[in-house]
Amino acid sequence: MIQNSELILNPDGSLYHINLKPENIAQDIIFVGDQERVSKITDRFDSIEFTTQKREFKTQTGSYKGKRLTVISTGIGPDNIDIVLNELDALVNIDLTTRKAKEKLTALNIVRIGTSGSLQEDIPVDSFVMSEYAIGLDNMLRSYLIDDVSEHDIEAAFIQQTDWDLKKGRPYVIKCSESLSNKIFSDKMHKGFTGTAGGFYGPQGRILRLDIQDKDLNNKMDNFNFKGTRMTNLEMETAAIYGLGKLLGHNCLSLNAIIANRATGNFSSNPYQVVEDLIDYTLEKLIQ
Repeated sequence: MIQNSELILNPDGSLYHINLKPENIAQDIIFVGDQERVSKITDRFDSIEFTTQKREFKTQTGSYKGKRLTVISTGIGPDNIDIVLNELDALVNIDLTTRKAKEKLTALNIVRIGTSGSLQEDIPVDSFVMSEYAIGLDNMLRSYLIDDVSEHDIEAAFIQQTDWDLKKGRPYVIKCSESLSNKIFSDKMHKGFTGTAGGFYGPQGRILRLDIQDKDLNNKMDNFNFKGTRMTNLEMETAAIYGLGKLLGHNCLSLNAIIANRATGNFSSNPYQVVEDLIDYTLEKLIQ
């Protein structure tokens, strides 16, 4: 039996942070970072049956062309992903009355729609990247037993090629869900190797008033290559989603609208439109 202190419920029986009960979510879920982006997606729905928000976690469930879908905002960072994915899993795989794991487990299908900047010249602004792999630079997933789900050869190559300082923790690499990638990938997308940082400034090489541990890390990541796999973009959620998804038995895929290209210095002339295009693309793929 899971103790009250470990799985916290609100007085109405909903999960503590995400404010949801099992009947409030669909099996197919879209993650976004920004709570304002939830309605940008659900405005396309035929109907909305449920809406709630607590803190940065806004959820809407409804129907799009006959398919039941849920859209959830996770906020920023791996720590929020730890909350959202564990609590979503509890909704479908833990009996909240007996507080015991169910014998028959449910696999959710989770697709993240986000924005990112490209690290490679040949992945231009206004394009889409599907993260085939993600590398976590944040340490969050190391709190779990991940050896059976991580890609050790890529991790070792990254540590060697970037001269990674292990005082910052050992990076972890996780592959996306093959079933979802087969469903959603097309020639409209680039396959990517996405870096997930634990912060926006120093962890992503930005310098304001504080010096950082490795000023050359971004350049090293740009030049990383493991048997043709190059780093394509940098953000703050994907590796945590992939890792927890694999551990919990859910299918997870991360898609990014590329709004900037660091290699060329370009920024999209209409970043909102490329996000709208990615939303439309994803929804149509999910109903097939």
